[in-house]
Amino acid sequence: MFEQLGIIGCGLMGGSFALALKHAGLVKRIVGYSKSPSSTERALQMGVIDVEAPSAMLAVSGSDIVLIAVPVAATEATFKAIKHLVTPAMLIMDVGSTKRDVIDAGRRALREQIGSFVPAHPVAGREVSGVEHADAELYHGKQVILTPIERTLTVQLQKAVDVWTALGCRVVTMSPESHDAAFAAVSHLPHLLSFALMNAISGQPQGKDYLSLAGPGFRDFSRIAASDAKMWRDVLLSNREELLTQLKIFQHSLQALELMIASGNSEALEGLIDQASLTRAKWRMAQNQK
Repeated sequence: MFEQLGIIGCGLMGGSFALALKHAGLVKRIVGYSKSPSSTERALQMGVIDVEAPSAMLAVSGSDIVLIAVPVAATEATFKAIKHLVTPAMLIMDVGSTKRDVIDAGRRALREQIGSFVPAHPVAGREVSGVEHADAELYHGKQVILTPIERTLTVQLQKAVDVWTALGCRVVTMSPESHDAAFAAVSHLPHLLSFALMNAISGQPQGKDYLSLAGPGFRDFSRIAASDAKMWRDVLLSNREELLTQLKIFQHSLQALELMIASGNSEALEGLIDQASLTRAKWRMAQNQK
């Protein structure tokens, strides 16, 4: 059990982690800080946190576990704000969906205390934000990617594995580079495409009429377009190199379909659709077996 959890960023992700630890009996006291005082006040009113901290540094003071749940662009400033209180006995994690930029920020700000930081990406979330949506079950059954570096302390890495496992998560460890390449393909690109689709339709003169006719398939595909704009702006820009690589690969795939349609090549078009359908079915089967 941890004595005190310090939450920096009392929103959906941070609030859900706090509730999960509380419900699992893994922490005695939770101190929270958010840049927006109203968020911290709401977290206190909801019982997500026990104490409202006036600064990030004071949220860390006395904590043996710290979760940084801020937009990735704000990570370095957060590290700088808490660096003087970080100790080798403290476990610090983040929840960002990009890792190389977060680790670089940690190296610059934390320096000799970087070993206490275990970069983490819980593959969970919703298209809504805010502590009012915090859910103790948000992470249960989900995958959590840890991307330790050469200076990560072994004892802190094990603590990170243990705490996420205790919350019912499947923990995977990989390099920051592999993480960013993979999530550019399976997360960042799909969000980009969903944003582009919504803008493409709404930008047409009859876009509103078209949207009124959309059904369940469109609802499922476009769901992530409702995601937080500032958060995803930061994610897409922070992983731009890998994302641009995936975007080029996607464009080639899209052009192949376009060519088949333009030429009326029904056999080749059916083949590409079958290929996609089979890949999706295999992926779904693998997910069900986890």
